[in-house]
Amino acid sequence: MLKNITLSADETLIRKAREKAKQEHTTLNSQFRQWLEGYINIGTNSNDYENLMDQLNYAKPERHYTRDELNER
Repeated sequence: MLKNITLSADETLIRKAREKAKQEHTTLNSQFRQWLEGYINIGTNSNDYENLMDQLNYAKPERHYTRDELNER
């Protein structure tokens, strides 16, 4: 069951956050719920890796890199 809460923030900050969420094909509410879940899990070592991988699931390499390319500095 979802429960409504009221938060206060600068209008410009809210507008920019909504625009960014729209660009990411999501909503500000969805982003807040995701943040809230992460916030309560901070410090629980068993979930840290899984949470990090979930947050980084958008990062996909465009191709496979050679060993030499991976070792370039």
